[in-house]
Amino acid sequence: MAKLPSRRSSRTEIDSFLNKSQTIATVRKQQPRLLFAVDATASRQPTWDRASHLQQEMFLAAQQGTTLSVQLCYYRGFADFHAGPWTTDSEALARQMGQVSCEGGHTQIERLLRHALAEHGKNRLRAVVFIGDALEENPDTLCQLAGQCGLLQLPLFIFQEGQMGDARSCFSSMARLSKGAWASFDNHSASALASLLGAVASYASGGMQALERQATEGAKLLLQQLKH
Repeated sequence: MAKLPSRRSSRTEIDSFLNKSQTIATVRKQQPRLLFAVDATASRQPTWDRASHLQQEMFLAAQQGTTLSVQLCYYRGFADFHAGPWTTDSEALARQMGQVSCEGGHTQIERLLRHALAEHGKNRLRAVVFIGDALEENPDTLCQLAGQCGLLQLPLFIFQEGQMGDARSCFSSMARLSKGAWASFDNHSASALASLLGAVASYASGGMQALERQATEGAKLLLQQLKH
């Protein structure tokens, strides 16, 4: 039989506990939130491994502002879509990514966008980052959802590996409609991707002013599109 507590908490102690809980909840709600999504289909393993190392750039770039909270999302295999817990710890996010292996399957960008919009409805997201290379869905549907993101002030930052034509056309349109930005990189430009991730994190944590204070190539590229 469990032992009863030796004494009952006083009203003052209970009020103090509740106040602390409410303060923590308020701080978490005010933290800038960024959704970090990566295509984890079979061809993506090299990029996935690269992104798992470079994601730390987002946290480092945001340290000058408030603490950045990040959720990892990915799709792979047959209708496998994952949305992880929100975290402010780059090492925790790296551990999450290190436990994932890529699997063959079709893209699920529509599902990703609907998830982002649902999260945004619960508690505002500052931005969505998506890293991928291919598109196997209806571009009209994706652009419609991107337009909804734009109306709700949820910019999409889409970083495309390679220059696949159909994907490039749709991805750049999605970024424009959401009032975000698009950029491409290749398997030799890890530094470019790191710069882009850091620039988005600065924007998510401190807005245009924070992005303008960055002198990186990634920040300059994003600013060119965001100011149009």
